[in-house]
Amino acid sequence: MKTYYKLMKKPFFGRFMVEWKNPLPPASQTDWTAISFKSNSGALLKGLHANSKLDTTKATIVLGHPMGKEAKGYYLKNGYADILRDNGYNVLVFDINGFGESEVGNFFYHKDIISAGKVAKEIFPNAPLGYLGISLGGQWATIAFAEDHNYEFAIVESAANTLEEFWVKFPLANNILKIMGFLNPRLKQKIRMIDRIKEAHSLKKVLFIYLDKDDFIKNNAGELFSKAIPVPSEVHIISNAKHAQIPKSPARDQYFSKIVSFFDAQIKTQIQ
Repeated sequence: MKTYYKLMKKPFFGRFMVEWKNPLPPASQTDWTAISFKSNSGALLKGLHANSKLDTTKATIVLGHPMGKEAKGYYLKNGYADILRDNGYNVLVFDINGFGESEVGNFFYHKDIISAGKVAKEIFPNAPLGYLGISLGGQWATIAFAEDHNYEFAIVESAANTLEEFWVKFPLANNILKIMGFLNPRLKQKIRMIDRIKEAHSLKKVLFIYLDKDDFIKNNAGELFSKAIPVPSEVHIISNAKHAQIPKSPARDQYFSKIVSFFDAQIKTQIQ
């Protein structure tokens, strides 16, 4: 079955399914503990976790990566993990199935996100649990939030409202997606993000971060998600940045400040 899924995924993710390399220097890698855990997607997932650098831990944040060869390394390389840990957060990063060090599983990537949250809670049982997902990791989180998850607050960044919206610029993958949807319309509806997010539950608040101009996502995608989700939410717009590359843009400092302040606000609300 894994061979079947690997073949089916090649038109979509083939160029990203490569051997994973840790971007951290050896001295920094010692801060992290490697983990393996089973996902209901059928794959054995690989991840890393590290404690907050402060004496008092605010919460644990699970990070769901965008599509790319870096996989979970995206968050290590671009400063997310360090900034969150410096501000009092435990961090868990993981490879979605078929990416990085994780095995190939089925197409239900939201099950990986749910499984990562449950493992994070087992590792850090006394800390509130939050989530940050970008592009791939954000889009599938909108379905995870509609199912049996244990996240308490979340940030979703640059996620498309539907699979068709994202893949339309990739002709081969888009045509295969259309065929799959035609053959299985019930499945197509089950993974339609803009509809499934209407079933989201158990979240105190969700922050949607989007770009004012995104080459892959329509400009009002965040507003549409925010209107559809039945829990409190807000939309924050970033300018002068490319898709999944805000840390490399002039908005970097503002961006990370917004992320930390949002998570801090959720913890403060819980304490009150």
